[in-house]
Amino acid sequence: MEAGKAKMVHLEFQDLLPIMARKLGRDGLINELCKGFQILMDGDKGVITLESLKKNSVLLGLQDFSEAELKNMLMEGDMDGDGALDQIEFCILMFRLSPDLLDVAQQLLHKAPQKHK
Repeated sequence: MEAGKAKMVHLEFQDLLPIMARKLGRDGLINELCKGFQILMDGDKGVITLESLKKNSVLLGLQDFSEAELKNMLMEGDMDGDGALDQIEFCILMFRLSPDLLDVAQQLLHKAPQKHK
């Protein structure tokens, strides 16, 4: 590495989710996932379609993904086979893409105040 040049670290979106979870807490993470869904969804249909994903992907730093990669991501999260992601499917996909996020989420749940019956 040349002197004076900062070392660049490449972080993938799924690498950032556990960091966000630790920083924001349970409610904050849920709010951010909802915002991400809102950014990517088709406003008329209320779901994320391939077209809305391609159109809005630059807003979340996904502009380097090919159409095939975006289509695969959509298909991976599409649990009901309708060709789109609803908000629940999107959130599940985000957790699946970031295995470390599940560990952080479980830690946050254990720290949450328990309601007594």
